[in-house]
Amino acid sequence: MLFRLILFGSALAFASGLFVQANPAQTKPALSNAPQASAPLTDAPDWSEPFPPHRMIGNIYYVGSRGLASYLITTSAGDILINSNLKTSVPLILESVDKLGFHFSDVKILLISHAHFDHDAGSAEVKKLTGAKYLVMDGDVGVVESGGKSDFQYGDNPAAQYPAAKVDRVLHDGDEVKLGDTVLTAHKTAGHTRGCTTWSLKVREGGKTYDVVIVGSPNVNPGYKLVNNERYPSIADDYAHGFRVLKSLNCDVFLGAHGGYYDMEAKYAKLSAGGPNPYIDPDGYKSYVGEREQAFLSELQKQTAAVKKQ
Repeated sequence: MLFRLILFGSALAFASGLFVQANPAQTKPALSNAPQASAPLTDAPDWSEPFPPHRMIGNIYYVGSRGLASYLITTSAGDILINSNLKTSVPLILESVDKLGFHFSDVKILLISHAHFDHDAGSAEVKKLTGAKYLVMDGDVGVVESGGKSDFQYGDNPAAQYPAAKVDRVLHDGDEVKLGDTVLTAHKTAGHTRGCTTWSLKVREGGKTYDVVIVGSPNVNPGYKLVNNERYPSIADDYAHGFRVLKSLNCDVFLGAHGGYYDMEAKYAKLSAGGPNPYIDPDGYKSYVGEREQAFLSELQKQTAAVKKQ
């Protein structure tokens, strides 16, 4: 899904993605809809707090921080990294990869969930260290290559900007990303950003095949204007389309741009204790998407009513 007018436990916890999430574990900072070049912004503490790197299922490994998810997907032809996170996150991600016994230099492809600084600010550094090809959904390419300056909501705020990175391949809705024996599909679930991307792939575990969905962000941030948004006129329609896409996906394993989306910490504790893999959670996925959609519709209704009163 950036910033800090932190809404701890607020009833507006629906406004997350980049920032406050509905699933409680994650708290995100927020910016208003107006330009705020002088607004002081700070990162959430857990964005930089190490979290045990671990194999989640199949060839998917968690290499992010406690608050920002990053995934290493290993293949027979090198590895794929999803989300570079903050500019300062790269050493943590590199260390996590090393702890798992892999090599950061084996990362051949870099992907992101969406073009907000808490998910893509480290991309230029990852490209420099690994030589990985950077693949980004069409609606987010301009933001990535401008270092956040062209973002419809946060582009005017220097604190939301980051080192620009050149995109090597522009993705479109439904495109496949193939490396070795692994195929990911890019699903455009725009709204949170113009190119917000939900990833799906299949993995094998215990002789079974599972559908994995890595949710980009369905959250409406504080200050997002869903009605009469001159900078992003189709924002409400894009959110609605994104929810239709999310509801259409087969999901056994529910992951996302923040661990709080899918209660990662609690699931990791269960995984460490043994027993069935807790990341296999199709009901949790349906519940999350349904709750987020209702939060979006509620905010849209509120903003629509406010405009009619003007």
